[in-house]
Amino acid sequence: MLKKEETVLVLIDIQGKLAQIVENSENVIQNIVKVVKGANVLELPILWLEQYPKGLGPTVEAIANEIDGQPIEKITFSAYDTEEFRTKLEATGRKKILLAGIESHICVYQTAAHLLANGYEVEVLVDCVSSRTAENRQLGIDKMVQLGAKQTSVEMALFEMQQIAKGDAFKAISTIVK
Repeated sequence: MLKKEETVLVLIDIQGKLAQIVENSENVIQNIVKVVKGANVLELPILWLEQYPKGLGPTVEAIANEIDGQPIEKITFSAYDTEEFRTKLEATGRKKILLAGIESHICVYQTAAHLLANGYEVEVLVDCVSSRTAENRQLGIDKMVQLGAKQTSVEMALFEMQQIAKGDAFKAISTIVK
């Protein structure tokens, strides 16, 4: 079970033109905005990464506007191979990772593989990952699951961490997912 006290939201490379050309890009971006808003309500740490932003461009504005702080720049496919990411992740003291981003079969997959190999639990937000083709998106998800990642969705994850159907956080999350 996901618990908000144990979970970190990790966003991989939702940036520039690539974010606009991946399979089902509009829905994926909308879902990532929802999960970021929900993570803010639940007070989850959010670590977000950008792959070579000078070349690929910045994180999609609708997403970046919802996150405090600055993205972690990387040139590695796996976020885990970037020291700043590992340092910030370890500083949270949390071992459950809610993972979203692009591309499913490259950077998201390699990040999940390294996190799993290093003792983290990974839940892939399947409605928040994509690739340029549907086949590669699914291949990335399948391979992450084969390695031990679990699948979830924005609505499932947020309500799982909320745990109770009352209060201000519940009302906020209900509004976000509708």
